[in-house]
Amino acid sequence: MLPQIAWAAAPAGTDPRAYSGPVWSPYIAGAGIGLLSWLTFYFSDKAIGASSFYASLAGLIGKVVAPRHTASLKYYRDNPPKLDWAIVFIAFTIAGSFLAAWTGGEITNQWLHPMWVARFGDSVALRAVVGFVGGILMAFGARLAGGCTSGHGISGTLQLSVGSWIAITSMFAGGIVSALLMWRV
Repeated sequence: MLPQIAWAAAPAGTDPRAYSGPVWSPYIAGAGIGLLSWLTFYFSDKAIGASSFYASLAGLIGKVVAPRHTASLKYYRDNPPKLDWAIVFIAFTIAGSFLAAWTGGEITNQWLHPMWVARFGDSVALRAVVGFVGGILMAFGARLAGGCTSGHGISGTLQLSVGSWIAITSMFAGGIVSALLMWRV
C-alpha cells in the first residue's frame, strides 16, 4: 500500500487537486514535462530541446530553395536535413499549447494583450520588429550557450549538468533584467 500524501499539511494554494486558476495546474504540467523528459530519453535517447529545430527547418527549406548550396555546407553534410524529432517536437509543442489554452479557458481572441497596447501601442510593425529581433537574439543565445531554455532548463538540469545550471541561472537573470527594462523604463 502506498503512503498517503498529507495534502492538508501543505501551505495554502499548493494543493494540486485544488488549483482554482483558469489554466492548467502548474504542478500537474510540471510533472507531465518531467515524465515527457524521461520518455524522450528512454525511447529516442535524446534530450528535450528546441533550438536544433531551427537548423533542421533551415536545412529542409535549403534543400528546396538552394539544394546545391545546402549540400555544400559542412553542417548539413554532417547532419543531413530531414524530418527529425526536433521538428516533430516543435509541431507537438504548438499543438499542445493550443490544447492547453483551449482546455484552460485562455483563448482570448485578442490580437494584442491590453498590457502591451497600454505600454507600446497597437503598432503591428513594432511588434513584428521586436519579435524578429528577439527571435534572432534567442537563437544566437541558444547556439552560444549550447542549447535553449528547454534543453538546459529541463534536460540539462535533470541530468545535474553544471553548465546547464549556469546557463539557466543566466537566462533567468537576463529575463529579469529585460523585463525590468521593458516595463519600468
